[in-house]
Amino acid sequence: MESQELMVRAAWLYHVEGLTQAQIGERMNLTRRRVNELLGEAMEKGVVRISFNSSLAENIELEARLCRRFHLEHAVVAPTPLDPDHMHAVIGRAAGGYLDRLIQSRRPSSIGVGWGATLRETVHHMTATSEPEMRIRSLMGGLTRGSEINTFEIVHSFAKVLSAKCHYFAAPIYAGSEKAHTQIMAQPVFQEFLREATAVDVSFLSVGDVTGRSLQVRYGLPAQTDIRELVAAGAVGDLLGRYLDAQGCPVDHPLNRQVISPNLESYRAIPFRIIASGGPHKHAILLAVLNARLATAVVTDADSARFLLRA
Repeated sequence: MESQELMVRAAWLYHVEGLTQAQIGERMNLTRRRVNELLGEAMEKGVVRISFNSSLAENIELEARLCRRFHLEHAVVAPTPLDPDHMHAVIGRAAGGYLDRLIQSRRPSSIGVGWGATLRETVHHMTATSEPEMRIRSLMGGLTRGSEINTFEIVHSFAKVLSAKCHYFAAPIYAGSEKAHTQIMAQPVFQEFLREATAVDVSFLSVGDVTGRSLQVRYGLPAQTDIRELVAAGAVGDLLGRYLDAQGCPVDHPLNRQVISPNLESYRAIPFRIIASGGPHKHAILLAVLNARLATAVVTDADSARFLLRA
């Protein structure tokens, strides 16, 4: 009974009154080691049960479940915004903090990036640092318009916030035809680009959907491309400009033979691959990419995480 009373009293002073272990030891005439043992015993016997009354606690649980379900190294789940227009900012804030921690812990020598509104927002939320030996590379061609779809601006922004070296890729996301693609990719400069792009330590990309909300659908597809044909071919979205089906495999469509970016086999050679996207319109492509194990880490919102775990 005396031991039980000591355990309960120490637990009360620690968890309710907020005393430190040293203060408890002084008050109860116990060593700090003994206090630590009593607190541990209180947890083991269920005398003390800790619960979290916070939406963030649920997000942490979702992160753990995503990692187990999709064999991920990391998952970051942000609260789903009430206004869907704020999704890019919410995901970008979470991704920015995550990249800050990742860079400090892993010290990558090179990072490959794509383009999109989520990546643009991510840079805004990263902490400026100095990594003069780090290389930031574009992983895909892009367009010359708009800050979200201009690969030059996205790569430059990442390099600037990290004070890193910047490596652009001056090419469109799609060649005008399959023949033009063959001619472009036969050039040594583009072959070298693909080798260097997939030799990075970390990649950071978002995925695209097949709705009118997609910047690529609105501005990036060749003029003759009908998005309805891609959907009919089974496409649920794109990664690196390559349109994938629900299993994460490229669909049989001419556009996938015109894209200027690494193929999926080469992309898988990148050791750490982060995908950051959220919102209902991205659910199908996120699920496809995760099921195909095309990502080793994901940054998304809570509603999207719940969808992925239910699917």
